[in-house]
Amino acid sequence: MIFRQFIHDDLGCGSYLVGDEHAGVAAVVDPKLEIEDYLALARYMGVEIRHILETHNHADHVSGHGRLRAATGATIHIHRLAEPDYEHEPFDDGWELELGTVTVRALHTPGHRPEHTAFALSDNDRGPDPWAVLSGDTLFVGDIARPDLAVEKTEGAQAIFHSLHDKLLTLPGECEVWPGHLGGSMCGGPGMSMKISSTIAFETRHNELLRISDADAFVRRTTADLGPQPPNFKAIVAINRGPLDHGHPRPGELSATEIQRRQADGALVVDVRGELEFDEAHIPGALCNPAIRAGFGTKLAWIADREREIVLVGDDDRDASRAAELAMAVGIHRIDGYLGGGMSSWSGLGLPVRKLERIDVDALHARRDELGVLDVREPHEFDEGHIPGSVSVPYHDVTGLPGGIDPGRPVAVVCSSGQRAAVAASLLQAGGADDVIRVAGGGVGTWRDRGWELTQRG
Repeated sequence: MIFRQFIHDDLGCGSYLVGDEHAGVAAVVDPKLEIEDYLALARYMGVEIRHILETHNHADHVSGHGRLRAATGATIHIHRLAEPDYEHEPFDDGWELELGTVTVRALHTPGHRPEHTAFALSDNDRGPDPWAVLSGDTLFVGDIARPDLAVEKTEGAQAIFHSLHDKLLTLPGECEVWPGHLGGSMCGGPGMSMKISSTIAFETRHNELLRISDADAFVRRTTADLGPQPPNFKAIVAINRGPLDHGHPRPGELSATEIQRRQADGALVVDVRGELEFDEAHIPGALCNPAIRAGFGTKLAWIADREREIVLVGDDDRDASRAAELAMAVGIHRIDGYLGGGMSSWSGLGLPVRKLERIDVDALHARRDELGVLDVREPHEFDEGHIPGSVSVPYHDVTGLPGGIDPGRPVAVVCSSGQRAAVAASLLQAGGADDVIRVAGGGVGTWRDRGWELTQRG
């Protein structure tokens, strides 16, 4: 049999190609928007992709099922409760798909979404018992799915409890678990591992949430500290349920003059280079969101209006074109183009640039009395310990200088590593703040490691 996992590193999503080389047939489960990897592997292995399986209507990324169907003619299968607007073959719990000697069996596992389904895989050459389960967004390595993206969170958590204990945990202990997400995704909790797979037995022993045998206690635990919901998740679900989209034209090259004109007309300029390059010189009003960092698409979805045109600035054309693909993967389609030749073409024309002051945590401590401090981590991180006197606003909610920050003093923006601070500092600067400083190369954790005072809230 053929089994291959594909990881979308920016979003932490896992997709799969499963098939039988001798029968010449394969299926793709939860395809990402960029389908080239599946087509290349199918050509290499000499198989035809005839089926596309979706575990559910995804809420954090745009599916590639439309593109993949256009490229292969494959049939799309999804649980009956998904009720999409595209042509598909619905299935129910227990449905089976034969791919040569491989059997794919549907295990309806609602909770994350009502239609959510896992897929148990059996290799009939080795026996009828499932050797693996594609657990989708129900069971992750070290964690479980969040319950609040489709139904009321208590109802969702109750359904996930029964999906786990009545379905997935009844599989053989040696059955491998291949999840729909890895660490970094917003569809799970803080325990989600970067490991690509596990087993039912290992998760039963070591996944703390699976050791809670009482349903009410499970619900209380899993709904107590949910993080922010993925940005635009309702819009992304609507895209994934809607008519098939066979692809978007790639954004074109824009001159510096065209960038200026579009920005004057209201377009958002997003600089996708690294934080250091942004600090040294960037287009006035541009936002910093490095495409070389994990979570580019998710951050962009937080800070960009889906109805507002976006133009990209990269190190070069390839850099910007790749960022455009990542943007489309989270439903951001209004990419109007990119600065041809990258930022060097802007600088080479002598056009105006802005800089962003950068300091490390030691310098922040030394200058503490002269600076306002904006902490852009999530509220639960702030509650657990923050620099005394700092003000809390999550990076994705920064629109201007918040209350509690003295506008007459420079403001230092801090997070845990410097990455979220880069986005937030650019938002502050674009919002009109004149004296913004980014704390880089560390953050509040570094402050703690130095032994300096932290305050807890609550």
